[in-house]
Amino acid sequence: MTTGAGSRAAAKHAAREARSSTALRALARGGYAANGVVHLIIGAIVIAVSRGAGGESDQAGAFKAIATIPLGFAALWLLAVLLAALGLWHLANGVLASRGSDVKKWAVRIGEWGQTLVFLAIAAIAVAVALGARPDAEESAQAASRGILVIPGGPWLLGLVGTGLAVGGVSFIVMGVRRSFRTKVEIPPGPMGGAVTVLGMIGFLAKGFALLAVGILLIVAAVRVEPEAAGGLDGAVRALLEMMAGPLLVFAIGVGLLAYGVFCFLRARYARL
Repeated sequence: MTTGAGSRAAAKHAAREARSSTALRALARGGYAANGVVHLIIGAIVIAVSRGAGGESDQAGAFKAIATIPLGFAALWLLAVLLAALGLWHLANGVLASRGSDVKKWAVRIGEWGQTLVFLAIAAIAVAVALGARPDAEESAQAASRGILVIPGGPWLLGLVGTGLAVGGVSFIVMGVRRSFRTKVEIPPGPMGGAVTVLGMIGFLAKGFALLAVGILLIVAAVRVEPEAAGGLDGAVRALLEMMAGPLLVFAIGVGLLAYGVFCFLRARYARL
């Protein structure tokens, strides 16, 4: 057996062990609930911003809000552990992707590993806030964009990142419209099943439009070579507010993110793991 083949076999064995772990499975379900908490807080902040209030409508803003409550420090560490566990679960799923053609397998892997990066990054933000840092996601996004734009081919790279986020947003919208997210959960019978489906539809649409807006901001920054035009979710919300009927649109996205947060709690119970 070659070194490469041996490494792949070892990785798959480790992934199988991880996926068969009752502890990791339970923590991954907890990760969906933790993601629900984050989206509920972000949704509430977005709604408040749509009505003229202040606040950072992103993950950093959500974690800073948690840090202000009693035992917020402990809550942040718990959320970080659960979100990191969910990231590891997606990592194992990507390693074990085996169905379909090579193109399908790699599409699944890229999707799963993308989720891994997202959840590990959110967990890292929770840890930073728990340790006393107060990160500004907008400044970080602009600083990262500035660093990318100064390297050879930087505008193209930033444009690709923005395009990737925009495509991700469109995929969420498609999943909401087609209700294909139902393949990821065990839909319970009766009214609860209807609630899971409706909340999923609304939540995936809202999450998709939010990601699409962030992707567009990065594409604009790449085209104009202006890092100040880049931003994260908070920047996208601020940009949407400037549009015609912007406050109404932002309010609708906030409500949708609340729905997505509730869906995440239900997914913690009914997810196919």
